[in-house]
Amino acid sequence: MKKKLSFLVTSSLLAAGLLTGCAGGNQTSGGSNGDVIKIGANLELSGAVASYGSSIADGLELAVEEINKDGGIDGKKIEVVKVDNKSDAAEATNAAIKLTSQDKVTAIIGAATSGNTVAQAQIANDNKTVLLSPSGTSPNVTVGTDGKVNEFVFRTSFIDPFQGTVAANFAANDLKVKNVAIFSDSASDYAKGLAASFKETIESAGGKVVSEESYVAKDTDFRSTLTRIKAKNPEFIFIPGYYEEVGLIVKQAREMGITAPLMGADGWDSPKLVELAGADALNNTFITNHYSSEDPDEKIQAFVTTFKEKYDGKSPDAFNALGYDSVYLLADAIERAGDLDPTKIKDALAETKDLSLVTGTVTIDKDHNPIKSATVLEYKDGKQVFNTKVNP
Repeated sequence: MKKKLSFLVTSSLLAAGLLTGCAGGNQTSGGSNGDVIKIGANLELSGAVASYGSSIADGLELAVEEINKDGGIDGKKIEVVKVDNKSDAAEATNAAIKLTSQDKVTAIIGAATSGNTVAQAQIANDNKTVLLSPSGTSPNVTVGTDGKVNEFVFRTSFIDPFQGTVAANFAANDLKVKNVAIFSDSASDYAKGLAASFKETIESAGGKVVSEESYVAKDTDFRSTLTRIKAKNPEFIFIPGYYEEVGLIVKQAREMGITAPLMGADGWDSPKLVELAGADALNNTFITNHYSSEDPDEKIQAFVTTFKEKYDGKSPDAFNALGYDSVYLLADAIERAGDLDPTKIKDALAETKDLSLVTGTVTIDKDHNPIKSATVLEYKDGKQVFNTKVNP
């Protein structure tokens, strides 16, 4: 299977025939058997961040189809059990309990957000079930508050401090700004982690944070806070958060005459952001992200081609790519483990080195985080445009 996986990730994405047949999303019970490897998908398919979970599910399904079409993992087909965690941590916990105790899956992919992944971590560790988050970027996904690594928990995405560092360096080195503002979600570990790393990096580069404000998820009117920020005349505003609030913040900021560059991270990455903010308002805004569909890299363009063929011309976003890569990362570990023993799969994941995937070449570090590149995207007339790639 190793040769097959390598071939699939590098060249067979070009074959349209791989898109036939569908093995993802089946709702079944009972554990993996001699012919089937059962993988759980604990995703946000409804609720506040359903855009993330649904995109991951689409990418996951494409990867499963490809692998199964090519003979599976050592002859075993992958079967996916999807559970909707409704963008809620308690629901994510319940879903993890179902997947481990009732469905007896070999591993779980999900959740999309850090909080919904952390809600499953103890269950994964207690049941010795690998938990792989495609996009949970908070450091505490894989390392608990006690400083200990969650033995069975891994991620496909890079972590928040890296995104915050990349954004700050981009602001200082590429945009040449000095006086900046930070406007973040005070209730989100994701936003707080990004804000902290951005602030540390921009100040070490000689920049000054002239305004630091916060909002709370579900807020809809940000004008009073934006007025305070505007009074400080920042050259750049960093807004780590999720698309539902960010879209309104960007719209209202532009309506108030704030023309400075705005920047966030992967939490912005949703088609709904453009609907909420408006294409014009998003001009002169940037995000750090896991990949760009416009990156000229041959492997990325092959993935984009096959994804568009499957999904009626839709261009894959970063969550599509992370869902896709999560399946291949897990499949590679299962193949190297040699069987479905969870401890062997966990050990194989921890030993992953230089695995070529769509979102980068991955090596897993001691904290179960991937060492990989990041991409900076710019919004132009509502479209994401590739700006640059930053290596770790």
